[in-house]
Amino acid sequence: MMVIVLENAPDRLRGRLAIWLLEVRAGVYVGVYSVKVRDMVWNNVVAGLEDGNAVLIWDAPTESGFDFLTLGKNRRIPVEFDGLKLVSFTPIEDAQDTVGQGAAVDENN
Repeated sequence: MMVIVLENAPDRLRGRLAIWLLEVRAGVYVGVYSVKVRDMVWNNVVAGLEDGNAVLIWDAPTESGFDFLTLGKNRRIPVEFDGLKLVSFTPIEDAQDTVGQGAAVDENN
């Protein structure tokens, strides 16, 4: 299963995602596809997102049972901690672009 959540996305991207996925709420898309199709759909999001932000969540053989990628400006930053991917919040004025799987956390600080 895969889930994509969009915020501030162009209508043409939302329409494009509705071709492959079911929009269960505004900006929330769900479907069950192979890794190849999931990558193709995500590449469409990357190409069409513009100033919005997005997150892709899918089933994965991890401790939590899923993995995720983020794209665009958002206060929620993925961080890895002891092999688990968690979400950290930045202060409102320091919201930054996040792309990919996040950064490692220095456990000594």
